[in-house]
Amino acid sequence: MVRKFLYLVAAIIVLIIAGAFVVRVYEKELTEIAFVPETEFVEQEALATSIYDDPSMWYANGSQKTGDPTLWQPEGAPGIEPRGPAAIFFVHPTSHITKDSWNAALDDEEVNSRARIFLRGLASPFASAGEIWAPRYRQAAIGAFLTQKPEGQEALNAAYQDVLQAFDHFIAEQPANRPIILAGHSQGARHLTYLLKDRVKNQPLAKRIVAAFLVGWPISIESDLPELGIPACSAANQTACVMTWQSFAEPADYSRIVEFYSATTGFNGESRKDTGILCTNPLNGGAARAAPKEENLGTLVPNIDLSQGELVAQSVPAKCDDNGFLLIGDPPKLGPYTIPGNNYHVYDIPLFWSNVRVDALRRTRAFLGK
Repeated sequence: MVRKFLYLVAAIIVLIIAGAFVVRVYEKELTEIAFVPETEFVEQEALATSIYDDPSMWYANGSQKTGDPTLWQPEGAPGIEPRGPAAIFFVHPTSHITKDSWNAALDDEEVNSRARIFLRGLASPFASAGEIWAPRYRQAAIGAFLTQKPEGQEALNAAYQDVLQAFDHFIAEQPANRPIILAGHSQGARHLTYLLKDRVKNQPLAKRIVAAFLVGWPISIESDLPELGIPACSAANQTACVMTWQSFAEPADYSRIVEFYSATTGFNGESRKDTGILCTNPLNGGAARAAPKEENLGTLVPNIDLSQGELVAQSVPAKCDDNGFLLIGDPPKLGPYTIPGNNYHVYDIPLFWSNVRVDALRRTRAFLGK
C-alpha cells in the first residue's frame, strides 16, 4: 500500500514537472489563447468633438473633489495641500484584460473599476505637484500586446486617438504658461511617447513641460528618444526630460520583453533590435545608475485587495543594468501580482512611491525657479 502511494506521489510529481515544461515551452501560445481576442477588430467610431467636456469622461479632471482616485494617499504619506501649480496629464495602464473585444467600451464598469484602483497606486504620488487629469479612453485589450496580429496594432492606434483628443481638451483648459507634467504607466506610457512626438516636439508647448514620467514601457535610446523632443533625465532638478524604468527583481528574466521590443520599429523608422533601452533611476532622479535601498523614501505596500497601503522606507534598492532594465534586488513582498521572470511591472511606481512624489514636486519647483 505504501509502495502504491509512493508511486502515486511520483506520478503526480512527474505530471507537475511535465506541466511546467509544457507551460514553459508553449508559454507564448498559451498566453495568446488566454488573452488575445479572437474576434475581428471593429474600427472605433470617432468620439464626439466635445465629449471630453463631460466630467464623466475623466476619472480625475483637476477640479473634482470627491470620488477622485488620484487624491488617495497611503498611510504615513505627507499631506498634499497646498498642492503645487502643475497640471498633470496621467494616462492609466491596461485594465481591459478579457478577450471579448480589441478595445474596451467606455461604459464597461469592470474595466473602469480596475482603472480607478490602478490610479490610486500609480497616479497618487503626483497629487502634491498639482491637479491631475486622468481621462477615460477606449484602451486596447491586454491581448494587443501579446500578438503579432495586425488587429493588435489597430487597437492601440484606436486607443491613442482617444488619448490625443483628451489631451487637446486638457491643454485647452489650462491657463497659458501653466507647467505641465506628463505621466503614465504601461499602455498609458506608450501613448504618451507618441503624444510627445506628435503634440510636443518643436511646439511652443514644449517650453511648459516639467517632465515626462513614461514608466513601464521600453524606449529606445537611439530609435525613439531623439524623436520625443526632450532628453533623458540625468539630474534630480532637471526639467523638460524623460523618466522611465521597468522593474525586475533578481534573478531577472526579461527575455520576452526584449523579444517583443526587438521585433518593433522605432520612431525613426528603423528596427529597435540591438538598440539600447532607456532606464533612469527613480531613487535619484536619473543622476546615477544605481542607488542603495537607504535612498528609497518609501515603498507603497498594498493590502491584498489593493484598497489600502502603507509606506515602508529603505526596503528596495534600484540599479539600471546594462540592458536597460531596473533591478531591485531580492523579490520584495508586495502582493500576488508579479509576472513570471521576477517582473514587477504592476509595482513599477509603488516600489518608489515616495521618491516619485518628491521628484515630481522638486522638478516643478525647479521649473518655476527658471
